[in-house]
Amino acid sequence: MTVSKTKAKLVDVARQLFAKMGVENTTMNDIALASKKGRRTLYTYFKSKEDIYMAVVESELDMLSDMMKHVAEKDISPEEKLMELIYTRLDAVKEVVFRNGTLRANFFRDIWRVEKVRKRFDAKEMQLFKDVLREGAEKGVFQIDDIDMTAEIVHYCVKGIEVPYIRGYVGANLDDGVRDNYVTRLVLGALGYKSIH
Repeated sequence: MTVSKTKAKLVDVARQLFAKMGVENTTMNDIALASKKGRRTLYTYFKSKEDIYMAVVESELDMLSDMMKHVAEKDISPEEKLMELIYTRLDAVKEVVFRNGTLRANFFRDIWRVEKVRKRFDAKEMQLFKDVLREGAEKGVFQIDDIDMTAEIVHYCVKGIEVPYIRGYVGANLDDGVRDNYVTRLVLGALGYKSIH
C-alpha cells in the first residue's frame, strides 16, 4: 500500500471510530487495531490522537471543497450557482456534524483548533465565491463594485451563520420554501441582482 493510501485508510478508520465512540473514548491503539495496521505504522503518520483528529477534520473539509468546486463548475446561471454554493456549504457542514454525532460537542468546543485547519479551505471557498461573483458581474446579473471585498463578506456571512444553521435556529418557524425564498431575496438583493431573462 502506498504512503498516501495507508494514511488515508488510517484517517478513514479514525473518522468512523470517532463518530461511533467519540474522540475522547478512542485510543491510538483502537485506531491501529481497527485499521489492521500496527501502532508503529500509525505513529509513523501521526504523533498523537490530536494529529489524527485534525487530519479527519481536514479530510472532511477537502471533501466539502470538492463538492463546492463541482457546484461552481455547473452550467447554471450565476445566481443559481451562488445560492447552491451557500446551501451546499451549510448542508455539508451540518451533515458532517450530525454524521459524527459524538464529534458534535467537540466541533463546537474545539472550533478554535479547527480554525487552524480551515484556513486552506476558507481560501479555496473565497476563490469560488470570487469566481461566481465575477461571472455574475460580467454577465450583468450582479452589480458589484469590489468583487474581492464582496466575496469576503459572503464568505464570512456564511461562516457566521454556520452554527445557528446547524442547530436549526435559522428559520426554524418557517417551512423550507419560505426560508429559501427569503434567503435568496436577501442575498441576491444585496448583490444588486438584475434578472436578464
